Amino acid sequence: MARWQPDGTGRLQHAAVTLFLERGYANVSVADIADRAGLTKRTFFNHFPDKREVVFAGAPALVASILDHLDRVDEDVDALDACVMALTQAGEAELSAYREVAHLRSALIASSSELQERDLIKRAAMTSAIAEALARRGLADRQATLTAQVAVTIFTTAYQDWTEQPDADFETLMQHVLDDLRRSVNGLAPAPAATSSR
Repeated sequence: MARWQPDGTGRLQHAAVTLFLERGYANVSVADIADRAGLTKRTFFNHFPDKREVVFAGAPALVASILDHLDRVDEDVDALDACVMALTQAGEAELSAYREVAHLRSALIASSSELQERDLIKRAAMTSAIAEALARRGLADRQATLTAQVAVTIFTTAYQDWTEQPDADFETLMQHVLDDLRRSVNGLAPAPAATSSR
């Protein structure tokens, strides 16, 4: 287990993840989590709106970090490269605390349709925030949205690789995925031109 901080949030996260892994996500209640943490249900709801959010507690900080790093990238840098740089730097800064439990968290999300749905919502929110930031850098809305979608796909793919090999360098994983994507796109043959039968 990771070294959770001894505050209310950390205690609740530790209790929740432990219980989810012991009993399965669906079989754990907020009361169970609070009891295991030695806190009250009221305290739980002071920290989290529901038990799903315990699994995604770091998401707001991650998005804020991504946007902060993106704002610092020189505007002359290609939009996708700028996103990859920001996502890499934010990932290295924010994900390190979860290194020891990353693969368990990934397995936990995969085991629950409810958590998978919340994960998709979080990804969509991240994509939207990045697209808005790119629009502020001067990209047209459609290009900003497409670039953000591609960048988040690169990030989530690299993150999945990282959960399976947590000792790997995250920047290297991001670059490998970006290279794979570019090879895939460059390898696509253009669609044949339509020909008239007349």
